Amino acid sequence: MRSCELSIAALRRAYRSGSKTPRSVLTELLDACAAAPDGIWISLIGRGQLEGWIARLEASSPEELPLYGIPFAVKDNIDVAGLPTTAGCPDYRYRPERSARVVELLIEAGAVPLGKTNMDQFATGLVGVRSPYGAAPNRLAPGYVSGGSSSGSAAALAYDLCSFSLGTDTAGSGRVPAAFNELVGVKPSRGVLSCRGVVPACRSLDCVSIFARNLEDAGILLETTARFDPEDAYSRILPERDPLPRHWKFGVPREEDLVFFGREEYREAFRRAVRRMQDAGGEKVEIDFTPFLTAARLLYEGPWVFERYAAVGEFIEKHPDSVLPVIRSIITPEQTPHPSEVFQAMYRLQECRAAADAQFAAVDLILTPTAGTIYRINEVKADPIRLNSNLGYYTNYMNLLDCSALAVPADRAGDLPFGITLVGKAFDDYKLLEAARRFRSAGRFPIAVCGAHLAGMPLHPELEALGARFLGSAKTAPCYRMYELEEGGARPALLRTGKGGVSCYVEIYELEAESFAGFVAGIRPPLGLGTLELADGRRVPGFIGEAVIAEYAPDISDVADWRVRVKERKRKSHRDSSHDNTLS
Repeated sequence: MRSCELSIAALRRAYRSGSKTPRSVLTELLDACAAAPDGIWISLIGRGQLEGWIARLEASSPEELPLYGIPFAVKDNIDVAGLPTTAGCPDYRYRPERSARVVELLIEAGAVPLGKTNMDQFATGLVGVRSPYGAAPNRLAPGYVSGGSSSGSAAALAYDLCSFSLGTDTAGSGRVPAAFNELVGVKPSRGVLSCRGVVPACRSLDCVSIFARNLEDAGILLETTARFDPEDAYSRILPERDPLPRHWKFGVPREEDLVFFGREEYREAFRRAVRRMQDAGGEKVEIDFTPFLTAARLLYEGPWVFERYAAVGEFIEKHPDSVLPVIRSIITPEQTPHPSEVFQAMYRLQECRAAADAQFAAVDLILTPTAGTIYRINEVKADPIRLNSNLGYYTNYMNLLDCSALAVPADRAGDLPFGITLVGKAFDDYKLLEAARRFRSAGRFPIAVCGAHLAGMPLHPELEALGARFLGSAKTAPCYRMYELEEGGARPALLRTGKGGVSCYVEIYELEAESFAGFVAGIRPPLGLGTLELADGRRVPGFIGEAVIAEYAPDISDVADWRVRVKERKRKSHRDSSHDNTLS
């Protein structure tokens, strides 16, 4: 299935209209998961288990369940009843009788887990190559790391194998893979998503994270899963939404604090992102990033590394050969700090928190790169500790300082994926979503397409080359007729009509101003640019046909979806070809 068909809104529309069923979608996706590249999945649900999910859905409806039939993937340190949990270590494997609380909430809402995904072993790494199950592939940048430790969850979404996925994020494990796979990554405030049923990394710092296709899905999923859990001692209630002010400020690290490890195209991509955030209405304020960086160093240079030992150290001591050497060296270091060093680190962290709070007092949020660079897989294997550490430069401090964060895609850095992170104080989760929506819309223009520029169609690469970002699929208001043009290649044309109209399928993309201008300049008569009215009341620029088309072009409004029309044409061509062969 195509990415645009797997968003929550698109699947719900398809289920409500009857054009798709959970059985057809889930069966197709499970087949695709089984055939997916190596390194994404550790285990998949069985056909019998899938039938159980489908039976439950067929006894309900999209109106009753907000995530009715929405497929998702789960990082393999998060329990799913009926599937083994390995945390990336086969010998650690156990089979839970109960799902993690966050999985329970999603299933209660109608979502269906398809399987467990690959990860850096024991959630220790930001690279996605520290796994006995192999390196998770990066679909957007083959040969480069996919990011970790929630590598398989990000890859499953990037490869269109699910609608969303779950990861965990202690030091950046949800944000870095989001950046490297051009996904939205929700790193919620600590405790907002229950960690009951999650194999701990650092229990006092761990967060369950969400990978989503777009901001709308991210908001829906956060609302579904942000529930207080009395069985989790670290659970906290997410307060009422704190709106982003009309006049708002965002902090950016001083130039001397911005590090890109020699990848200058990332530096330029971040500068563009800062300008775009200013175009979105934010006022840029330079901040001192020192307290954040100091706190980041404490995570692995201070006593918190021994919290990882508290989680799985005893298992590693008893089964040293079951654990990758690089993981074993991190979790069971040779030297143990003196107990007084623990308190000294706590005092230092408190100083960092006070200094960070002073920086937050001047802004509504902070904007940073998600990662300062990206590495090839063979580079990381040759230098695993240092390069992994570099990827955490902008992420490691987050949970120690009790911050919320939202990783979102930004313009590419040359041919490489690049993302930014919006950072807030604890419980600023919804404020960050609102700021990201403003960022997404700034300096960019939407356009609705209905023909050869649809995903999977011959001219779609033109949109990709212009850096178009998919916003979603939709239906027009029922006031259009669709006609088929033959000159210059078969393509559809929409004409607005006073009566007898139908709702037609469109996909909505957004382009930067310069790209938008170049794109629409290429439109030739009898097509033109106009304003399309959508079924939900929105109005967006889109392709409109001239009235003369109705005088000679076939009316295909009974189809009202160019994808269906193309399939019909192919079937007819195949039948005609078969008939000709028979005659000959």
